[in-house]
Amino acid sequence: MSIVAQSTETTDWVSRYADEVIEESERRAPGKPVVVASGLSPSGPIHLGNLREVMTPHLVADEIRRRGHQVRHLISWDDYDRYRKVPAGVPGVDASWAEHIGKPLTSVPAPAGSAYPNWAEHFKAAMTRALDEMGVEYDGISQTEQYTSGAYREQILFAMKHRGDIDAVLAQYRTKKAPAKKSQKPVDEAELEAAEGSGAASEDDGSSGSAGYFPYKPYCTACQKDLTTVTSYDDASTELAYTCQCGHAETVALSEFNGGKLVWKVDWPMRWAYEGVIFEPSGVDHSSPGSSFQVGGQIVGIFGGKQPIGPMYAFVGISGMAKMSSSKGGVPTPADALQIMEPQLLRWLYARRRPNQSFKIAFDQEIQRLYDEWDKLAAKVADGTVLPADAAAYLRAVGTAAGELPRTPRPLPYRTLASVADITAGAEDQTLRILSELDPTQPLTSLDEVRPRLDRAEAWISTQVPAEARTVVRDSPDTELLASLDEQGRESLRLLLDGLDEHWSLDGLTHLVYGVPKVQAGFSPDATPKELPSEIKGAQRSFFALLYRLLVSRDTGPRLPTLLLAVGADRVRKLLGA
Repeated sequence: MSIVAQSTETTDWVSRYADEVIEESERRAPGKPVVVASGLSPSGPIHLGNLREVMTPHLVADEIRRRGHQVRHLISWDDYDRYRKVPAGVPGVDASWAEHIGKPLTSVPAPAGSAYPNWAEHFKAAMTRALDEMGVEYDGISQTEQYTSGAYREQILFAMKHRGDIDAVLAQYRTKKAPAKKSQKPVDEAELEAAEGSGAASEDDGSSGSAGYFPYKPYCTACQKDLTTVTSYDDASTELAYTCQCGHAETVALSEFNGGKLVWKVDWPMRWAYEGVIFEPSGVDHSSPGSSFQVGGQIVGIFGGKQPIGPMYAFVGISGMAKMSSSKGGVPTPADALQIMEPQLLRWLYARRRPNQSFKIAFDQEIQRLYDEWDKLAAKVADGTVLPADAAAYLRAVGTAAGELPRTPRPLPYRTLASVADITAGAEDQTLRILSELDPTQPLTSLDEVRPRLDRAEAWISTQVPAEARTVVRDSPDTELLASLDEQGRESLRLLLDGLDEHWSLDGLTHLVYGVPKVQAGFSPDATPKELPSEIKGAQRSFFALLYRLLVSRDTGPRLPTLLLAVGADRVRKLLGA
């Protein structure tokens, strides 16, 4: 039986929210599909912090599906939002894009060289591919299509008619100052907050002037920008007059005009009521007075709806970004993460932590430790020693209610694959030779057995490890160093070389390189740390450093057993002076 098909009684956070959401849905909309929601703004690269906005409801929705309920996970693409600023570090974009500030994101040209028709579609595309790879099932809703098709016409007219009620709610917060932003200890090098414009108290909540308050903002039909001011509105005829900073002015019938949108603090609660959303998370920025989530909780009642239940989610941290920081303005995306890690690992990072817990996604050496932890978890699942909450996180990582995600048939340790990729520079024949010698009892016959994990490890080496940190095996022996060795040093090399043929496997070489200093000190190569004096560890470190200097001219490098296999027995003998 596959792990996805197994049912386990768990008390993990996903199960608890699923219980609450099912109960709330049956109370609000009995017999109808459960609706959970996310919102993403394609105003630039959609980063790994934004992914929490999707993964939190996705995991809950998937648990509800596993229980046999119908559920819709809506992702609203806020592509009718205004283009606020030119993001830094986006390839194909320069200062000239500033002329489009104020237009809807779908009316802004895509970066130069893009295959997509506009700015929003360009940045949506990378995210949709990543979500597909991660097995996220959702219904995408373009807010451009919703507004320009007139789908929200009744809601817009209703909001304008009840603008006094909306203004009264907003007025409670306009005079309140948001508390000083709490300083949060960075998770690591960077913290990715919710998308800009996701509901901070400083957001524009509509225009108030001599003509009164209006929760609707038209895009100018002349310049396409939202630099407009509503000057009058007649409820009976729905005639709306506006002026624009470009000099244009006109009067339109709002019952027919589809070229504008509700301001965000009204738009979001309107959608909750329109879609019947039961569950939607929000970022930590929504904890401030006047934030869209808090204000929306009151405004949604004007539209006859209820505020969704849902947690506030914490920041996602990034450790190490290497080359990515220069090409992406320091904002790594899900697509970037999926270049260097399998979807299962990325899903697990979001599944194993409660939404209010910060965590980090590793682009540096830490990724090797994360993979080790993941593989140990898989082993515990396989042998039945795993804890229930850990089993639940694993289950949610490896697949969905629809089935398991494609996985690497033979998941060799990521750090081993990375070391081999580092040494071979991606040469497939060399890679296959080395990997086939790791375990002579089960030799690898094709690289397809270790893909896609191998591809991810190769990508990590090529994109995230600086050139100066890459491993370069010497072409010729370091004769000067070899000549300077004392008798103990020469003996250590002899012991290693004498044991190469007998120990030529990953486990065998591990036993050999750790055993040489033990034998030199008069102990059995099988002696355990408890049986050895503390000085042996120092002798092992010195021996390892000597081997690294003779093989790669550095004091450190990939794990020695992997390095020796990669270099090959004949070349090892040559470089060690045999």
